[in-house]
This record gives sequence, C-alpha cells and structure tokens, in this order.
Amino acid sequence: MIAQGFADPVLSGQKTFRALMDAMARPGSIQIIDGIKTAPEALGPTMSAVALSLVDHETTIHLDRRLGDDADVRAFLAFHTSAPRTSECANADFALVSDGLAMPDLAAFKAGTNAYPDRSTTLLIGISGFHSGRRYILSGPGIDGIATVSLDGARADLAEQLSANRQLFPCGVDIIFCAAGEIMALPRSTRISEA
Repeated sequence: MIAQGFADPVLSGQKTFRALMDAMARPGSIQIIDGIKTAPEALGPTMSAVALSLVDHETTIHLDRRLGDDADVRAFLAFHTSAPRTSECANADFALVSDGLAMPDLAAFKAGTNAYPDRSTTLLIGISGFHSGRRYILSGPGIDGIATVSLDGARADLAEQLSANRQLFPCGVDIIFCAAGEIMALPRSTRISEA
C-alpha cells in the first residue's frame, strides 16, 4: 500500500513550502517541518514532505542507491509526484540523498549555465541533526554578518565541496539538509568555512 502523503495536501503543502522559502532566504536557519507521518521509512517524514512540496511531473529526480532500491520509496514518489527518475546525477533537477556521509561530489550534479543558472540540481540530503557534529561558519546573502551552524552526519569535506560550488556562482547547486522534523538550506550563494 502506498503511503498517504500530506494529510491535508493544501495546508500542509503550503506550510512546508513556506518553511522551505524561509530556509533558502535565511541560510543556516533551522526551520521546523511537520513531516508526513506515513512516509516510507527509508525516505523519512521530513524529506518526504520536502520532496512532495518541490517535485512534480515536470522535474527529474535522482535517488541515491538506498532510496532507488526501495520499492516503497519509488512507489510513493511516483504516485505523489509523477516525476521521471534518472540514474545520472547530471540530469537531475532534484537529487534525494538519504545519507549525508555518502553524498556524491557536488561536481557530479548539473550546475546550470550562465544563460540559465536556475537549471541546476537542488539536493535534499538526509543528516542526523543540526545540534552537534562539525561546526561551520556561514556568510553571504540572507545572513546578518556571520552564522555558525552544526551539521551531524555530513561529509568530512563538505566545506571544500561547498566552497568549490560557490566559485561557480551564479551557477552551482543548492542544498536542503533534512533531519528529524527540521531543515536547513545552503544556497549556492552562501560562503562556508569549517569552524
């Protein structure tokens, strides 16, 4: 049986989308997400809610191996979004990565072009949380001065990956980290260094 999705598709979808917009506008801020209670276990309630708010039949998605091998995840996303899947990172509008420690190199994803920088991949990356782990210093648009954040369960070379991504601006990928009931966004315009 396919999981239900949002209990109230309109109100829950709007609330999640608003949290996503706030997260993108204020990089490093933690936003609360009311997840989908009946989500597939491998995808989780939070990433499921984010995916259903962003992905539709006109966007191509890439699933990491764990998610791609999970029949419940495939059925859930196909039923609720009708999004075509791609096995190639470089062809994805959205990429769902269940484990931040196993995140592919950001250079593998499409970064857009100077004429169309919006034609890049947005990554949804699952991590353990935002209250412990490696600490990072952020600056850039949407941040008053600097912000210090923690990411538990992200790749050890995340700062280097994101710094290289920032050099591509206005091209580059955007990232939405998903933990239990919380999200944090790091758009391509954000400067990052390890604290």
